[in-house]
Amino acid sequence: MSRAFVNEDSSASNEAEAPEIKIPVPPGSRNYLTPAGAESLARELHELTAEERPRAQAALAALTAAGAGPDPDELAAAKRRAGSIDRRIAYLDAMSGLAEVVARPPEGARDRVKFGAAVRVREASGFGSAGPEIAYRIVGIDEAEPEEGRIGWPSPVARALMGKRVGDRALVKLPEGGRELVVVAIEYPE
Repeated sequence: MSRAFVNEDSSASNEAEAPEIKIPVPPGSRNYLTPAGAESLARELHELTAEERPRAQAALAALTAAGAGPDPDELAAAKRRAGSIDRRIAYLDAMSGLAEVVARPPEGARDRVKFGAAVRVREASGFGSAGPEIAYRIVGIDEAEPEEGRIGWPSPVARALMGKRVGDRALVKLPEGGRELVVVAIEYPE
């Protein structure tokens, strides 16, 4: 195909386009956060808007102000970096708009699993509980790190554990089948 029929401007504009920002909060829900999670979100948003974005914009301006014209690869990388920062800021802004910080429950209301709880469970067997203890902390969607035991509140495990007391069994429905967990301990860390 002849280069005469190719719109070179369209390939440059496609580089700057990004997929729509997806908000992982279920429709009609709030972005529940622990106090530490809310602080982390606010800190990241501040760092991006006050430091990273101005730095990326300055780098982009320096490249475009170059007299001989910028290196196309360097310019494309700078545009991608600036776009990435802008998308992260837009995501954090949207999540901040839905944010609701969930405080620790009062002392007398910590006998059930609720948002923010640190829960220790064991796999249930026919005669009680068997296997090693597994620790979970039920946190906000953006705070979740499953490999570190922090699970988001909409996860199947968190949903199954909500409202349970020590000794209660929770049936977790997973794609690979169900698991029955016995609640061993409930704590509410600071």
